[in-house]
Amino acid sequence: MSLSVQFESKHQVLLVRLTGELDHHTSEDLKQQWQSEMKKSDIQHVVVNLEDLSFMDSSGLGVMLGRYKEVQELGGEMVVCSISPSVKRLFELSGLFKIVRLEEDEAEALKNLGVAS
Repeated sequence: MSLSVQFESKHQVLLVRLTGELDHHTSEDLKQQWQSEMKKSDIQHVVVNLEDLSFMDSSGLGVMLGRYKEVQELGGEMVVCSISPSVKRLFELSGLFKIVRLEEDEAEALKNLGVAS
């Protein structure tokens, strides 16, 4: 299975919805698309919806960490939501939840970033 990505901008928030598998085959393409989307508009925060992401490996974590650092440089916050149990475990083991906030769904994430959904 491959990776499908959907980007949507809401005010200064970039919504990133991932479907499929994020691994070493798809991570570089995702990184380039994500960076391009961040440059298109005045983005400060990122919400990553992982509801339909069935698999992620360490290269996927690398993409997440890299984009987190870019958002930090903008003075923003990166929030993850709607995460599957297997991907959530990977985030927990990697320590990513120490720096990235987890919300139940997109609406909660947007609300807590001060953006109406």
